Amino acid sequence: MAMVPALQFTYWQWISLALAAPVVVWGAWPFHRAAWANLRHAAATMDTLVSMGVTAAFAWSLWALLFGTAGVPGTTHPFALTVVPSDVAATLYVEVAAGVTTFLLAGRYVEARARRRAGAALRALLELGAKHVTVLRVGSDGTAAEVRIPTDHLAVGDRFVVRPGEKIATDGVVADGASAVDASMLTGESVPVEVGPGTAVTGATVNAGGRLVVRATRIGADTQLAQMARLVEDAQSGKAQVQRLADRISGVFVPIVIALAAATLGFWLGTGSGVTVAFTAAVAVLIIACPCALGLATPTALLVGTGRGAQLGILIKGPEVLESTRRVDTVVLDKTGTVTTGHMTLVDVHTADGVDADQALRLAGALENASEHPIAAAIVRGARDRVGELPPVTKFAAVEGLGVRGVVDGHGVLAGRPALLAQLPHGHAEGSRPLPPQLAAVKSAEEAHGRIVIVVAWDGTARAVLVVADTVKPTSAEAITQLRALG
Repeated sequence: MAMVPALQFTYWQWISLALAAPVVVWGAWPFHRAAWANLRHAAATMDTLVSMGVTAAFAWSLWALLFGTAGVPGTTHPFALTVVPSDVAATLYVEVAAGVTTFLLAGRYVEARARRRAGAALRALLELGAKHVTVLRVGSDGTAAEVRIPTDHLAVGDRFVVRPGEKIATDGVVADGASAVDASMLTGESVPVEVGPGTAVTGATVNAGGRLVVRATRIGADTQLAQMARLVEDAQSGKAQVQRLADRISGVFVPIVIALAAATLGFWLGTGSGVTVAFTAAVAVLIIACPCALGLATPTALLVGTGRGAQLGILIKGPEVLESTRRVDTVVLDKTGTVTTGHMTLVDVHTADGVDADQALRLAGALENASEHPIAAAIVRGARDRVGELPPVTKFAAVEGLGVRGVVDGHGVLAGRPALLAQLPHGHAEGSRPLPPQLAAVKSAEEAHGRIVIVVAWDGTARAVLVVADTVKPTSAEAITQLRALG
């Protein structure tokens, strides 16, 4: 109403006062309370300036309505850039007092919303952990029974069971069993980690292989997952150098603005323009100088940045880290999940002379189809893409830490590490001679490039090697080009 003359009906100014009063008194109360607290400690912040400006604008409007000519029925408030001195007593600032309060409260709302979103990222990180766990309890008869309990009831030293596909409930050490653990959520590394008795494991990672019994060594806030969450929390509560600079500026800026407003008041009084004109000019200085953006932009940007980073899997230790990135001249990239896809893929098949690659892939894929190991899953996907449906396997057996064996289409088939071939007893129906020189050379060359090599043998002879690797993302070359373009 104050800015659109067409809406100014008779007594509009009193309606404006009634609408603005709750905003200025109740809505702006956090600014008034902070200003009073600062005054008691002889300090001045942006809250001081906001409170003074809003209070001065509202108090002036109240005076103009009660003692000036602004309250006269039929008075209008023209939309103009300047005020004629004779009209000053009819000028209202209730919309300014309400508007400044609303804008600042909107900024605080955005900041609070950013905190909630960042908190949601933090909660999502903590949600990665297992909610229930199966612990082994020894009864009075000395036998161990499995009991299902909430994870937060675990104690250090408890032994708990992790079945294939389950999350490991907390940090611990494997007491019994052997398996492959998918730790990609923690390390980004797609290659599963082989674990056995005495191996340390981390909570929230996934058991991708056999049954494990784990002894808990760290629980609650001491676990690695909780420490990661604490990094995110610390990043959101820290202050960047630019934010500290903004605070220091406001400590000097606010007293200067108050002094300028007082000088403006004194100047116009000195020119004989009257108290009304002088006070109007002083209020204008207070309102216009209110540094809303200075107090809102920095913390909001930092909160959104750290919260969004956590959602994308980037843990930012503190806001000063964000600020220091402008000086970065070298970026070191973790390969897995960053440059690469983070998923194991069958990339190549090498065979001995006279051996058909499709046959090798068909036999190996059928054998590995009975295994739950992540590398086996990559071979099965590659085999199905290339040769279609896979035949069934019989007499399947997994050899701990080495590979698998079984019978496919009447052939005794082995797939795994070369050591698997050597460990089988001589004369065994599914035994095998050492790796031929041709395949041994391929194996050495592929492993030198960081790839995983699976040897495939059937009918007593090693006939092929399968190469499994984490492949480079299609976007990686472009991303690195962009980083170089940034210097």
